[in-house]
Amino acid sequence: MLPLPPPPPAGMGFMMPMFRSWVPKRIQPWIYVVTVFCVQFSCGMYLGALDSIRGTTNFMIEDLLMLLYAGLAGMAIYFPLLFRMKFRFTNQQLLCGAAIVIGVCNLITMHSTSMPVLLIVCFIAGMAKIQGTFECMSNIQLWITPRRDFAVFFPVLHIVLLTAIEGSGFLAAWFAHHFTWQMMHVFTIGTMSFILLTQLTLCRPFCPMPQRLPLKGIDFLSGLLISLFMLIISYIMVYGDYRMWMDNRNLRLLLGVSFLLAALIMHRLANVSNPYVSLKIFTYRNVIPILIITAIGELLLGCEHTLEEIWYEEVVGLEELTKERQFQWALPGVYIGVIIDLLWLKVMKWKVWKLLGIGFGCILCYALLMYFTLDVNAPLQQWQFAIALRGCAYAILAATLMWSLDESIPDLEQFFMGLFVFNIFHMYLAGAAGYGIYTTIFSHFLNDDIARYGSQLTMTQLDMAHFDMGGFMGSYYLHSMMSVALKQVYGLVIWVSGTMTLLFFLLDIPAVRTNARKLPYWPVYGIVMLSRLRPLFFKRR
Repeated sequence: MLPLPPPPPAGMGFMMPMFRSWVPKRIQPWIYVVTVFCVQFSCGMYLGALDSIRGTTNFMIEDLLMLLYAGLAGMAIYFPLLFRMKFRFTNQQLLCGAAIVIGVCNLITMHSTSMPVLLIVCFIAGMAKIQGTFECMSNIQLWITPRRDFAVFFPVLHIVLLTAIEGSGFLAAWFAHHFTWQMMHVFTIGTMSFILLTQLTLCRPFCPMPQRLPLKGIDFLSGLLISLFMLIISYIMVYGDYRMWMDNRNLRLLLGVSFLLAALIMHRLANVSNPYVSLKIFTYRNVIPILIITAIGELLLGCEHTLEEIWYEEVVGLEELTKERQFQWALPGVYIGVIIDLLWLKVMKWKVWKLLGIGFGCILCYALLMYFTLDVNAPLQQWQFAIALRGCAYAILAATLMWSLDESIPDLEQFFMGLFVFNIFHMYLAGAAGYGIYTTIFSHFLNDDIARYGSQLTMTQLDMAHFDMGGFMGSYYLHSMMSVALKQVYGLVIWVSGTMTLLFFLLDIPAVRTNARKLPYWPVYGIVMLSRLRPLFFKRR
């Protein structure tokens, strides 16, 4: 088990020994706050500049999403190594290394159009991004919450993460609109230079462990296999609808390879003496339910990446900067969600059942508003409240589920392995799967609606001499069929989110929760019922 540095004695207060003595203590944590925002605003490729990148390269939206998920895979796979790195290297080495790696990766993505190269670069950039974020936040954790209370720390952490996610998209769109999309990468290289400057001038090398922990014994091979598995799954999900899923030979081969990799990974993790991720984390109480809830929540929130993109870009026809300005309305919702988390988990210390119900309820309200207001002639202000509800739901569910995971896994090293699995579902697999699922369902509804309406158009109903078929089908396709198909998909989101909301509000009732735990598994319950009905059946015969 990795040791955790104890909080400072009561009389000493918060200290940051990595800073030089002449740096004022009041500004020391704020320097790290600026640093973590610089790191979080970095990325391999920026989807906020999607149109500009597609206009100057041969990339499709699927290619850019694949690069996005490669970066997220790098962030997820690095979680089990975070504390080992912190106790092996100094703060200066970790932050300077992360800044240099991110800067070099952005320099490469500005000039390269090779997908294999960019996949590797974005993967490495994701690892450096989470390393820099963890180093900053771990050093100011006791400044945020002196008692290391994760009911405070996780909501505050999500202020940083979600602000950076929305802000980096807007900033990339702004640079692409006024200059070129490469300027966002130049800006990132500049922020990394700022980190290097502050670390070399204001800080000195410091490691919280006097006796450095070696990196020997880490199961790097399992980490490599898991990374390859994640990239294969994301490729199948992102390109599935474009390549017609299992009608494509390459996707069938990759699916078979993914099954073999999954079996090899599970065999290795179960038999190696010091696995990259211990399977013991799945035996802790509530871990598997937390992962299931995380996957469902991420799938529902996948509307942001798929349905809203289709609506704003294909139907309404917004350009990137206007669209990103619209998405900024998620930030007020994020901050409200964080405040609700802090009041619920820290101040009131209530159970999380109803809080999870409120989170899924926000998704339900968001989907209802989008369902009833999708109209190409409606003003943009009509969807701002819905976007804010989406942001509120994301903040509530993400912070609450991460806090619940910490409560379920008491061991520190096991917790970071749990964070690795949690983030695979939280920001990676469920998001990629959501894109593939939503695009496929939308395409099915759209084709079905066009076929149904087309069967009603006959030559006896149309005066072809005075009818503009091209203009009619173009307008009808964009303004009617796509709107109807989007409403149908949002209808599915309404049903699922409504079911989850009702479930958690019912579980908040002690009598329901107590009796639900006494129910056997449904297959067992079914077998018992059949065994009771069988004598009655034979008796009648």
